[in-house]
Amino acid sequence: MSDASTRETHPRVLPLEGASNCRDLGGYRGRDGRTVRWRRLLRSDHLARLTDADRAALRDLGLATTLDFRGVEERGAAAYAIDGVTHHALTIEPSVAQRMHALAADRSRLTVPAVRALMVELYLTFVDTHAHRFAQMFEHVLQAEGAVLFHCTAGKDRTGFAALLLLSALGVDRQTILDDYLITNAVYRPPFVARAGDAADEALAVIWRVEEDYLRAALEAIDRAHGGMEAYLRGRIGLGQPELDALAARYLAP
Repeated sequence: MSDASTRETHPRVLPLEGASNCRDLGGYRGRDGRTVRWRRLLRSDHLARLTDADRAALRDLGLATTLDFRGVEERGAAAYAIDGVTHHALTIEPSVAQRMHALAADRSRLTVPAVRALMVELYLTFVDTHAHRFAQMFEHVLQAEGAVLFHCTAGKDRTGFAALLLLSALGVDRQTILDDYLITNAVYRPPFVARAGDAADEALAVIWRVEEDYLRAALEAIDRAHGGMEAYLRGRIGLGQPELDALAARYLAP
């Protein structure tokens, strides 16, 4: 069943009050022409602002596991719990955000190109520095009994790279993955609004968006240093053919 034919009954963006960037990865065409199952793999911004109705809606979808890529302070400042749902911390500290704060101390140095360069650098750290966290993600995804939701703070960078790996492992093509990545810009409600005409504010606003160049930089690094996504998933993430087959059995429709 195609993405288009099921979108009305399975909306990609979940209508939650407390999380604007909660999305379903279902419906995309993957390996052997099979589609990703709906309501099995969810990506999101953080869940600390969920209402009781939001939590009930996620439980009704069969949510069993959340995977949290936020850093220690991020989790402490915005903790959450959902009854009956197991939470796993896969810590990736927001090092670029910390460097951004240092840069913001001198607003004359805070420019859009400087912020974009830091964002590209962040994505390059995902490829190798934090590869072990994404390997752990796959371990949980392969063991989960119900739906899995993975997230960071805004649900765009750490979460976006995680979605790239998951969808790639399921055989989804790169353009579809990039299109899914960019949905953030249409739906995410950022906590920061730039003042018109303020160059430093405009640079800070870049932090709360995604750009195709960020994910493409990670993809280029994977191709250049690891011989492509298949080799990267096998050698750096630890997914052999048995694991790829198990993922397909769990998350692709027959």
